[in-house]
Amino acid sequence: MNFNLKEAIEVLERTPKSLESLLSGLPESWLNCNEGEGTWNASEVIDHLIECEKTNWIPRLNCILNKEGNNHFPPFDRFSHLNEKQEKSIEERLIEFKNLRAENLKKLELLVDPSLHLELEGIHPDFGSVKLRELLSTFVVHDLTHITQITRVMAKRYRTDVGPWIANLSILK
Repeated sequence: MNFNLKEAIEVLERTPKSLESLLSGLPESWLNCNEGEGTWNASEVIDHLIECEKTNWIPRLNCILNKEGNNHFPPFDRFSHLNEKQEKSIEERLIEFKNLRAENLKKLELLVDPSLHLELEGIHPDFGSVKLRELLSTFVVHDLTHITQITRVMAKRYRTDVGPWIANLSILK
């Protein structure tokens, strides 16, 4: 088992700053490019990450730690952010994500004792029984997945412009 809470938090706390560095100040042409119908652009990924901070990670962690015995996760709509018209700038949304993540990491550090809690289980609506360490590992990998997604989508914007170098750019394949 590779999971280590301290190391997981080290990645989770860096995600907002990484995304801010990558996206803040970019024109809409970068923020709104995607890989085709049914795919997300960078702006939509940020909205999804905000929704996850509000309704996914910590509520599910709380279900696992629930001492009253109801450890069933509430359903999470991965696409709910697509139903809301976004009025805020990317900078405002990145700040919101950063603030929510900081609050959630404080809660995580206060609530979870790695020597006691990592093997506790909750009930996922699709997967059944899952362990807290699996949820927290997924939290980290989820961040890394979306960072990869954003950079891949942005790279593909120039797919036809790189000419013969496409052969050397694995991100475009």
